[in-house]
Amino acid sequence: MAIYFYTTKGQYGEFSNFSNFGIKVGGLWWPTTEHYFQAQKFENEQYQEAIRLARTPKRAAELGRSRKLPMRDDWSEFRDDVMKLAVLKKFKTHKKLGDLLQGTEGERLVENAPGDYYWGCGADGSGENKLGQILEEVRSELKDKT
Repeated sequence: MAIYFYTTKGQYGEFSNFSNFGIKVGGLWWPTTEHYFQAQKFENEQYQEAIRLARTPKRAAELGRSRKLPMRDDWSEFRDDVMKLAVLKKFKTHKKLGDLLQGTEGERLVENAPGDYYWGCGADGSGENKLGQILEEVRSELKDKT
C-alpha cells in the first residue's frame, strides 16, 4: 500500500512542505520547511532573509525558483541533505506530526506532485519521489528514538 499526499488541504497534507508547521534552524524561525529549503539555494543572506519572511510558502517557492540571483554552485550536491534536515526538524518539533508520521508505518509515502519528477512521483508515477523517501527515513529515525 501507499499513501499519496500533495496539497495541504488533502489527506496527509501535513506532510507537504507548504503545510503551516515552522522549524527553527540556525537560530532563526522558518514559517514552513518550504521557506527554509528555498532559501538554502542561495548564498546571498539578504535574499535568504527575503525568502524566510515571505508571506506564504507559495511566495517562498517563487522566490526560490527565481534566477535573478545565482543559485549556489553546489546546490544539487546537498539539496537532499537540506530537505532531510528540514523534514526531520519539522517532525521532531511538532509531536502530533511525528505521531501522524509514525502511524504510517509499513506504508510507502508518495508525494503526488504531477509536475515534479525529482521530489514527487510526477504525472505518470515515474518520478524519483525523493520527498517520500526522506519522509520514510525520518519515520524510521523517529521510531528508533522512541
